[in-house]
Amino acid sequence: MLKLMPTKPLTRILRPLELTPKESRSKALPAAGSRAVWTVLILAMSMFWLAGCGNSPDPQAASKGGAAKKGGGRMGPQAISVAVAKAEVRDMPVYLNGLGSVDAFNTVVVKSRIDGQIVQIAFREGQEVKQGDLLVVIDQRPYQVALQQAEATLFKDQSSLKDAKLNLQRFQELYKDGVIPKQQMDTQDSLVGQLDGAVRADQAQIDTVKLNLNYARITAPVSGRVGLRQVDIGNMVHASDPTGMLVITQLQPIAVVFTLPEDNLPAVSKRLHAGTLEAVAYSRDDQTKLATGKLLTIDNQIDQTTGTGKLKAVFDNRDNALWPQQFVNVHLLLETRKNNTVVPVAAIQRGPQGTYVFALKPDKTVELRPVTVSFNEGSFSSISMGLNPGDQVITDGQDKLQNGSQVDVRGGGDGSASQSPGAGNGPGSGVPGAPAGGERKKRPDAAQPK
Repeated sequence: MLKLMPTKPLTRILRPLELTPKESRSKALPAAGSRAVWTVLILAMSMFWLAGCGNSPDPQAASKGGAAKKGGGRMGPQAISVAVAKAEVRDMPVYLNGLGSVDAFNTVVVKSRIDGQIVQIAFREGQEVKQGDLLVVIDQRPYQVALQQAEATLFKDQSSLKDAKLNLQRFQELYKDGVIPKQQMDTQDSLVGQLDGAVRADQAQIDTVKLNLNYARITAPVSGRVGLRQVDIGNMVHASDPTGMLVITQLQPIAVVFTLPEDNLPAVSKRLHAGTLEAVAYSRDDQTKLATGKLLTIDNQIDQTTGTGKLKAVFDNRDNALWPQQFVNVHLLLETRKNNTVVPVAAIQRGPQGTYVFALKPDKTVELRPVTVSFNEGSFSSISMGLNPGDQVITDGQDKLQNGSQVDVRGGGDGSASQSPGAGNGPGSGVPGAPAGGERKKRPDAAQPK
């Protein structure tokens, strides 16, 4: 039996824990009721303590029972769901990627070469025109009048020249007969020369006026697309106007100027002299293919501030997919390497020891295998060392794997499903041989601190 402590000392100990009632109920309880309450509390605490002591098991028995329970409920390691792909042999293109902008082959600001009033506009905004097509007509009447005036002056001077030549013939006969002195004959000869010069000047004036008449009909100097017009019918235009009447841009063919690192230029130059290099233009986000062309030339100098050189490619642009000043990504096909062992980029992992993959073994476990990546292209990596054609590698779920992990291949159990190109772009990161993520579980037999 438990020996009860005296009530009075326990009351003194527990008295500070009593709550102070409100002022409206500030009177203390009667002494008899207080003793009864404390007696009930002491009995309840004693019963609780006795129940705990009575149910305490033997430490050794408890330890054995717990171990038996853990041992009976222990399960093997759960298989990790993964996706796999086969290492294949294929030809891999080697591309050099550069940033560039589209430049028109010809951009012409059409201006008037004479002064006059516009009487006809023969084009539409956005129209595709051919070289020689009529664009604008300027009032020709002032120049037609000037032409008639120049022709009249020419006719007058030609008549004077004809008369002077006849007189020169007479003077020559009179000089032979000794009737006139030689000076008079020479003066007439000089007059013939002056009138001959006047006739030639009149003819040049006529040619000038005819040329102005041709300038009154403005035609397309190149084939291309007409932009927004800057003039209307009835406007006066002058040869000295700073702005033009319209702009013609040649879109077919069209050029793209892009840059590549200077270290790549020797290889590009070597293959450019050996043949034609294909250039492919992609959109700003490098996802949509716009056009295919060929490399035209390499600039004759390198930009020292960026360490890059400029290259120019030409595109037929039949479907008008490229526009001047458009930003594009250019993929220059340098070469095509034959018989490469390739795997999806998603299979490549990186750690302190370098690049590696998880290879699938026949017993549905994985092996951490170091590999050497020669180059990447698109969603595939070319492996020069570490894999053989036909080897299966893990392409998804590597963050939960370590060397020897049991796996469950998605889409079947044979691990032969190959991953589609582009599934996963970023190689994972982790330390080879160690779990890549999740909390580390404690072993059941680990020693627990006492």
